[in-house]
Amino acid sequence: LELKRMSVRKDYRGRGLSKVLCGEVLRFARARGYEAVVLSTSVVQVAAQRLYEGQGFRKVGEFYPSLLATLLSFQFFYYRCDLPGH
Repeated sequence: LELKRMSVRKDYRGRGLSKVLCGEVLRFARARGYEAVVLSTSVVQVAAQRLYEGQGFRKVGEFYPSLLATLLSFQFFYYRCDLPGH
């Protein structure tokens, strides 16, 4: 299962909503028999990286989405959370 574009409006950040949403995605995936949840995030999304790592995701790769991104050292990271029982 791929988690794409999770975002919380700025005035609601810092209340634990992202953690709850991420946890719900993991519960949804487990209940439906998915092997893992995957996602990508950028190098500048440090808070998101901490959130995902705190939820059990591990960094499994990195990539540059374009030549310009490569020149600017603007990386994206792949994350994966393996689900129990698989």
